[in-house]
Amino acid sequence: MRILAVIPAYNEEDCIADTVRHLVDACPDVDYLVVNDGSKDRTEAICQELDLNHVSLPINTGLTSGFKAGMKYADRNGYDAVIQFDADGQHLPEFIPPMAEAMEREGAGIVIASRSLNGEPPTGARGAGSKLISRLIKMTTGVTILDPTSGMRMYDRNLIKQFATSFDLSPEPDTVAMLARKGVKVVEVPAHMEERQGGQSYLDLPNIVRYMLRTCFSILMFQWFR
Repeated sequence: MRILAVIPAYNEEDCIADTVRHLVDACPDVDYLVVNDGSKDRTEAICQELDLNHVSLPINTGLTSGFKAGMKYADRNGYDAVIQFDADGQHLPEFIPPMAEAMEREGAGIVIASRSLNGEPPTGARGAGSKLISRLIKMTTGVTILDPTSGMRMYDRNLIKQFATSFDLSPEPDTVAMLARKGVKVVEVPAHMEERQGGQSYLDLPNIVRYMLRTCFSILMFQWFR
């Protein structure tokens, strides 16, 4: 499989160099594309100084459009799979090969790196929200996903094409739920994730609550019209 790691990055000057270095060292056969999403810090300068494979968007457009830019690149360059990979060092590239093996073995369209299967489910507000989202996905699709908020997901060639050409797909749990409802096979593999290795996450408690409420509402309501 030709695999592309799409790495959306917004103000990740503290992490991006180490994240890419770790990925390249651990998985030399996996290509990568850093999508610099209008960063205001030195993310772009670091990408240029280290000659990282990257594209830069002129303004900050958010995760969805940044990820879609990566999917367009993957589609135009004939990749078989894309791994959604965080720039902040939380995702570990050592789990990419088991995800690829599961995709081929199971014929899956989406493979999720699952902290829950590894005995390390999210805790606190994130954990409560993740459990609620998991129940809603089970209720609306019949599919059990133990770690729906994991951001480390692998998508197959068919979904690369869909993400590259559709306007209403996002790399979020509600899209995973919608695709599962439409028959895309979703599997999980055990994985460990680190804490953010630098910088500051936008997911403070108020944003976590808003994110979870928006995702739950989308799963219950909007996915039926997509």
